[in-house]
Amino acid sequence: MELLLRLMDASGVSGNEEDVRDMISKEIEKYVDKISTDTLGNLIAVKKGKLPKVMLAAHMDEVGLMVKGIKKNGNIKCAGIGDIEIKYLLGKKVKISARCCINGIIKSSKKSKNTSINHIFVKTKSSKKELLKNGVEIGSYISFEADSNIKKGFIEGKALDNRIGCFALIELAKRLKKSKNEIYFVFTVQEEIGLYGAMTSAFEIKPDWAITVDVTEAKKDSSKSDMRIGKGPFITIKNADFIGNRCINNWVKDIAKRRKIQLQYNVSDTETTDATNISLSRGGVPSSVVGVATENLHTAKGKAGIKDIKDAIEILYELMKNPPKVCLV
Repeated sequence: MELLLRLMDASGVSGNEEDVRDMISKEIEKYVDKISTDTLGNLIAVKKGKLPKVMLAAHMDEVGLMVKGIKKNGNIKCAGIGDIEIKYLLGKKVKISARCCINGIIKSSKKSKNTSINHIFVKTKSSKKELLKNGVEIGSYISFEADSNIKKGFIEGKALDNRIGCFALIELAKRLKKSKNEIYFVFTVQEEIGLYGAMTSAFEIKPDWAITVDVTEAKKDSSKSDMRIGKGPFITIKNADFIGNRCINNWVKDIAKRRKIQLQYNVSDTETTDATNISLSRGGVPSSVVGVATENLHTAKGKAGIKDIKDAIEILYELMKNPPKVCLV
């Protein structure tokens, strides 16, 4: 899990994924035949082979904040990037992308549970003049401070959404010494703000079918979510904007049954993933999602089960050893 911890600790808010991309590139380059970065910033690694052409996608970006304004006392007004739970931001330590490391803590100008993004600010120990001198400006990115760890079979920290998926794709590339088919490992950008990287990369790759590797929200309260950490990886049957391809889902179910891996079925009216835009690319791409349930999604202290992650990788490895031809159901 050391690699996953490093991926989580890297800063990669949507539109600022360079550090994560560089880390992934160094990890994966010797295990694939070709690696490139497209004009939007997606990292595309290929193991060459015959058809069917398969696309595995995981987004690199995480939710965060952006500098909207700087007051004379050094307090920084913020804009949100991605669907952030504002109530969980207060008191959290953050770092601001600049020429040198600028740290701060999130405060609110309104003492109420109904605090909105317009009320929060980052308090620093620097004046406006000092911040500007160090390269902080309107548009600078703000990310949660890294504090990842492993405890009793669980991994905790920021950016589990979706460094788990990135980690899974790297591990698959390493384990798949040879593949009969052409496999694209695609690490996408700007998923959290609109699934944009998936849209452009799928258009260029033209896969025969695809799987997105991502996370979904788990809750301890069963009335709020059926997903549970520690209860196995999941496949998406339906989410807010997408219905998983039944043929791909049946392959995953069969593998999980043969390998005696517990599998969860995600049916929800919320969230969506890169699979939505991949499935709509060109004339359509049969797609589904394999992923891991995660508590405290989009916060500085997410939590996921290590066995769930390993089981998801095992299922995908078995599927990718000899990828089937997709059926249109």
